[in-house]
Amino acid sequence: MFDDFDEQMTDERLLSGNKNDYDLEENVLRPKTLEDYVGQDKVKENLKVYMAAAKKRGEALDHVLLYGPPGLGKTTLAHIIANTMGTQIKLTSGPAIERQGDLAAILSNLNEGDVLFIDEIHRLNRTVEETLYSAMEDYALDIIVGKGPMARNIRLPLKRFTLIGATTRAGMLSSPLRDRFGIICRLDMYTPEELQQIVDRSAKTLGISVEKGGSYEIARRSRGTPRIANRLLKRVRDFSAVKGSTAITKEDADRALRRMEIDGLGLDETDRNLLRALIEKFNGGPAGLDTLAATINEDVNTILDVYEPYLIQLGFIARTPRGRICLKGGYEHMGMKMPESVKKQLSVFDEE
Repeated sequence: MFDDFDEQMTDERLLSGNKNDYDLEENVLRPKTLEDYVGQDKVKENLKVYMAAAKKRGEALDHVLLYGPPGLGKTTLAHIIANTMGTQIKLTSGPAIERQGDLAAILSNLNEGDVLFIDEIHRLNRTVEETLYSAMEDYALDIIVGKGPMARNIRLPLKRFTLIGATTRAGMLSSPLRDRFGIICRLDMYTPEELQQIVDRSAKTLGISVEKGGSYEIARRSRGTPRIANRLLKRVRDFSAVKGSTAITKEDADRALRRMEIDGLGLDETDRNLLRALIEKFNGGPAGLDTLAATINEDVNTILDVYEPYLIQLGFIARTPRGRICLKGGYEHMGMKMPESVKKQLSVFDEE
């Protein structure tokens, strides 16, 4: 019956942690409390202490930096923090704040204790970022009025607020900005068991019937990312509905995911093309990122942000000063034998 299903379901964006059109129901699925938030146990326990202490003192929570790969729940945590502190949350992103006046307008409209969430904070304009320093540290805005000899500085007081910054590239934050965050939390990739809890919870919220075997099959192929798990759940639901199943079984999930060219480890055709190019065209590497991207006809940033992190986590590829190399696990997954010359080459990299 799947052969009659003509909708194209192999878009590589399914396995991207970045938010896109597939995620329109994300706000419905978003947990509202730390108790409902699955995973990130260390982060949750620490945040509970920080928020309880701030509420006990009657103060705004210190500024929070959340970093990690896309799709792990940074925005969700920001909403939970605002809910727990009993304040409002204002959402924006680094690229959206183009001028100092834009930032001043946002900050001046915040009430006592409000949360300002800035996604992709590493992409803030440098001039805007420098304006943010005094706002974070002194809760004041320094504005220059006039030009030349007539210029003068005006300091506008702000109400105490909590800035929550989210980034997928913590290394791109400048030291002055990073140092002004009192709470820094790293979000890690999820285990299949944690993702299964998320899939089961999302299925219940969306009214989808799924068996345990089905939810685990979806979870283990979701690249450790809740956003991808929810996305795949909805796509598997489509296949299951067309097939006429009353509940998503393990077999239904496996069949649908194979139709979407997602293998047992959550790799799609682009992942496999990348590994194949490294092995067949570059003899295992090293290969430069630009050259590799041109070889598989993919965008450099997409490889850097979407595909590489998971392949590195699996131990299939590695970054070296000379370029990307394919490791033993990558050869094994592609069903290829690692040549002795490549083994010797890898031993040289290990010594370096």
